[in-house]
Amino acid sequence: MKSSLIPLLLVAAACMSTPAIAQTLKAEGVAGAASAPGRAEMARAARVSATVSAIDKSSRTLTLKGADGKQFQVVAGAEVRNFDQIQVGSEVVVGFMQALALELKKGGGAKREIVESTAGGRAEAGAQPGAAAARRVTVVADVVATHDATQTVTLRGPQRTVDLHVPALSQYQLIKVGDQVQATYTEAIAISVEPAAKK
Repeated sequence: MKSSLIPLLLVAAACMSTPAIAQTLKAEGVAGAASAPGRAEMARAARVSATVSAIDKSSRTLTLKGADGKQFQVVAGAEVRNFDQIQVGSEVVVGFMQALALELKKGGGAKREIVESTAGGRAEAGAQPGAAAARRVTVVADVVATHDATQTVTLRGPQRTVDLHVPALSQYQLIKVGDQVQATYTEAIAISVEPAAKK
């Protein structure tokens, strides 16, 4: 599939799962895309930081302030071990990565499905607070129609059917009814808390 299809799927995936901190703060990072006949990939990685300006220990709520002065609140769930070590002035650093790979499967034959897996970890007892998590979703969809006039393909997944425009004619011409498209979306996030700056 053409790399210009990727933003559509990446935006859809990002709307469901981009970390709230990354949406609120201006992130610094890198992005890249690549494509080959019947295949396309896109990835981005970024790192954002904020300073703890207030702590509500009873609700485990942190008020964070970004470099631009904007403040917002996040709840540090039970997976954030060593919560009591967090202090006003501590820096919270969030690293995240998102990637999407699309692959045309000629001739099809695989089961239409969604497969999701997750993994995670957290700081050791006594270490600086932190947690990490990763999620991968793979979707297999059938090509049920092609529309030459608009260079659009109709994909039927396990839960819904969508029409996608393929801008590059060379990529569109590779796709036939009966083929399948496999999309794999991966995201990972790591959160760490650094000690408050000494005054």
